[in-house]
Amino acid sequence: MIMVAIILLVLAWVFIAFGMVSIFRIKNLYTRILSAATIDTVGSLTVLLGLLVASIIARDETGFHFQYDYFIRFVLLIGFLMVTNPISSHVNIRSAYLTGVDVKVLEHEVDKQKKKEKEGELYG
Repeated sequence: MIMVAIILLVLAWVFIAFGMVSIFRIKNLYTRILSAATIDTVGSLTVLLGLLVASIIARDETGFHFQYDYFIRFVLLIGFLMVTNPISSHVNIRSAYLTGVDVKVLEHEVDKQKKKEKEGELYG
């Protein structure tokens, strides 16, 4: 049972690592916020599920037994997470839209440099 928890925790860190890379690679502000919210939800949910699996099954001298108090706490945390994360990302995107942030593609410095080289402004 502990191997399932370890696999879930490793999977959560893989999700979080890929999410961090995608935040820096995506060039639109709104999709960055959406990607961050999605990875935050999925990574946190997987961490909580791994901890749920690891903590609800306790081993003592009589064998394994189910711990209800941890189960209830983790279910409440997962429910709170599933309700609040989409709402908070929606509020962030809506406030960016209402303040006038354009839906435009952000350019990285490397992309700007490549564009200048292609147009011949750098060496011309």
